[in-house]
Amino acid sequence: MSVIDVHRVQGVAIVVGWGLLFVWGLGLFLRKRDAGRLYWGLLVVLQLALGLQLVAGLVQLALGGQPQILHWVYGAVLPAGVLVLCHVLTRGLVQPPYHLFFTWAALLVFGLTGRALMTGFA
Repeated sequence: MSVIDVHRVQGVAIVVGWGLLFVWGLGLFLRKRDAGRLYWGLLVVLQLALGLQLVAGLVQLALGGQPQILHWVYGAVLPAGVLVLCHVLTRGLVQPPYHLFFTWAALLVFGLTGRALMTGFA
């Protein structure tokens, strides 16, 4: 399996994962429950996956790939900004639901990474 194939498969998994995190967080919010270890664990895995995806993209670039600039914006720059903002905002919360910002961020990152996938497959 080439770096390009790994990048594509991981890209699809990332989009699906962020969608799952959003639905999960929304369900927790509607049921007025706090997020548990599995929710936070999935968030960590998805953030790490975005980092690995960036590394795979940089490898492709070093090997002569020429992705569209929007692919980088949607797949790395904007998701990173959204997640940094969520970490900052969540740090200031004094009562539950602590996962609320990350749930809405998951929806945004789902859309952004989905769009990155579309520009990457084009």
